[in-house]
Amino acid sequence: MAKKTENPDIDAPDQEQGGIMTSEPLKNALGERYLTYALSTIMNRALPDARDGLKPVHRRILYAMRELKLDPNGRYRKSSKITGDVMGNYHPHGDAAIYDAMARLAQDFAVRYPLVDGQGNFGNIDGDNPAAARYTEARMTQIAEALMEGLGENAVDFKDNYDGTLQEPVVMPARFPHLLANGSSGIAVGMATNIPPHNIAELCDAAIHLIRTPNARDETLAELVPGPDFPTGGVLVEPRENILKAYASGKGSFRLRARWAVEDLGRGQWQIVVTEIPYQVQKSKLIEKIAEIINLKKIPILADVRDESAEDIRLILEPRAKTVDAEVLMETLFRQTDLEVRFSLNMNVLIDGLVPQVSSLKQILRAFIDHAREVLGRRTRFRLGKIEARLEVLEGYIIAFLNLDRVIEIIRYGDEPRAMLMQEFSLSEVQAEAILNMRLRSLRKLEEMELKRERDALLLERGELKGLLGDVMQQWAKIIEQLREVKKQFAKGEAGARRTDLADAPDVEDVPIEAMIEKEPITVVCSARGWIRALKGHTALEAEMKFKDGDEGRFIFHAHTTDKLLLLGDNGRFYTLPAANLPGGRGMGEPVRLMVDLPNEAGIVALFIHRPGRELIIGSSAGDGFVVAEDEVIAQTRSGKQVLNVKGDVRARICQPVVGDHVACVGINRKVLIFPVAELPRLGRGKGVRLQKYADKEGEMSDLKSFNLADGLQWLDSGGRTRTVIELAEWQGKRAASGRMAPRGFPRDNKFNL
Repeated sequence: MAKKTENPDIDAPDQEQGGIMTSEPLKNALGERYLTYALSTIMNRALPDARDGLKPVHRRILYAMRELKLDPNGRYRKSSKITGDVMGNYHPHGDAAIYDAMARLAQDFAVRYPLVDGQGNFGNIDGDNPAAARYTEARMTQIAEALMEGLGENAVDFKDNYDGTLQEPVVMPARFPHLLANGSSGIAVGMATNIPPHNIAELCDAAIHLIRTPNARDETLAELVPGPDFPTGGVLVEPRENILKAYASGKGSFRLRARWAVEDLGRGQWQIVVTEIPYQVQKSKLIEKIAEIINLKKIPILADVRDESAEDIRLILEPRAKTVDAEVLMETLFRQTDLEVRFSLNMNVLIDGLVPQVSSLKQILRAFIDHAREVLGRRTRFRLGKIEARLEVLEGYIIAFLNLDRVIEIIRYGDEPRAMLMQEFSLSEVQAEAILNMRLRSLRKLEEMELKRERDALLLERGELKGLLGDVMQQWAKIIEQLREVKKQFAKGEAGARRTDLADAPDVEDVPIEAMIEKEPITVVCSARGWIRALKGHTALEAEMKFKDGDEGRFIFHAHTTDKLLLLGDNGRFYTLPAANLPGGRGMGEPVRLMVDLPNEAGIVALFIHRPGRELIIGSSAGDGFVVAEDEVIAQTRSGKQVLNVKGDVRARICQPVVGDHVACVGINRKVLIFPVAELPRLGRGKGVRLQKYADKEGEMSDLKSFNLADGLQWLDSGGRTRTVIELAEWQGKRAASGRMAPRGFPRDNKFNL
């Protein structure tokens, strides 16, 4: 219920149905309720406990399986039964979420040490989902059993379940550092966690070292735990100093790449075989991405990809030719696909189940060994209590054997045998009750000897346990012994061996994509509406081309697949198109706007082959322009590169290579001006300077051409003939002048057309 406000300006609370409705500022109400939600998400859903490495849903799944007696050597039960028990008894959330969490614990490609032994379809590395819960069965693994060892010995606290009818453990006893062994990931409110899995043998060694050397340095622990050990293997190529920094701070990232090898096919032929892929990468999506790269010719030296996987992963990568360098091919694939990923490390965990904290490797190991010591103490005290209770009963049995005839007489003839036994032999109520419940066949001389031997053994054990509780060094020695047993049990054989190798990334020089492309002749065709395609070979430029209805050809020229094409939009931006990426010429092609981010309202001014070292003259419709080096207009992204600044109704209009010593400009008013190229500035970007002056505001530049003055000015007339004028003194002048009317025979469209 909302709190009652003290603000006198707010009306008195209304009363409805016997309750009081109060008011408070919306900001306070939202803040308080959101904080409650955030704390609930952080502590009860997203972040794992540093002591046992489990979230509440995983802890409840394992406890419910224990209650169902689904031991590692026992029978399987339907997953729907397990999910139903978890949901009904401990976790009042959706059954789908519970089953998904349980299925992940059974996936050997998702967790390094599975806690659930699944029978049936529990999903695969391709990303396929598990079968429905009614079709699969499950039981616990020995690792899960080791996590819960001591639950029946008061090793941890229990709490009421959500409706108060049952009890559930607050934390698992955990015989090993499970948080680091299997890792964890989650997103809370304002914080997240992402912890990779590690090798259990290395974790046990690090925990033992920390017990023996409480002030151990982070660098020493990182030597014992050199890096994550992912269930899918792979190769870790992160520099050593970055790994040390990540473990010391609790934040960082690791570069993980696939494991591959070259397979010889004979006669100089070979192929690459990928046997392990990075953690959490779906194989099917990885293959789709590589196939897309092949189709788009982004890696021309790669010819094909095949999936020959059965139970193990086997991806085949075929090179385009046997002369391809395998290292170069793989390094290129690593950069463009998920054959290499970066796994983020963010060890944000709950310390003592209460405080979220980004912890270092040392802090997480310390939280575990402190928990292990507390569990050891509680189990020891529990065992002491059992011994004390048994010794009390044994003392009563021994007294009964020493006075057997009298005890039988009291039991046979006494009206109150329990009270009489307690009074005559100074027995406790527990001892008297045990004697009364003793079987007749136990009244043998041999049984008396057995009781004394049991008593002596329990007295010896009691002394050892009391010594353990009183000696911290003995407690740490016991924990070290337990860790060694865990290492011996779970770190043997192939299952316990390290799967992820550590290596340095090979030093391979970057090879430009152009160097990988096979040089082949093509004919580039671009229509007036911007549909572009590349025909194989150098076809005749005068040949008839097909275009969409209402469209026509505009640019057509010969090129090669190794060329780069430059496109200038009338917005003043240059765009770069690799010729190898152009769509084929079987259809009408594709809109160039799908290949670069050319706005729909922007038209195409020029499209041509990039020639390194060349200079361009670019100009706007307003008559401004400058000279720019062609190498400086190359764009590295789809969004292009702004070179000519235009505003309002002004658009880019001209883009011509510099091929002579003079420039001829013509406006829509048919006036021609010729001036030296040297009068134009060389810029990388800008508005430029005035090229030609126009008398009225509606005057615009129509065309521009650079040429050698000694050779004369040429243009193409309406009949398709080339006209040349040598005497050009009449039209020569200073830059930014108005010019004179065009020579006789100049085209009516005011274009040089050459």
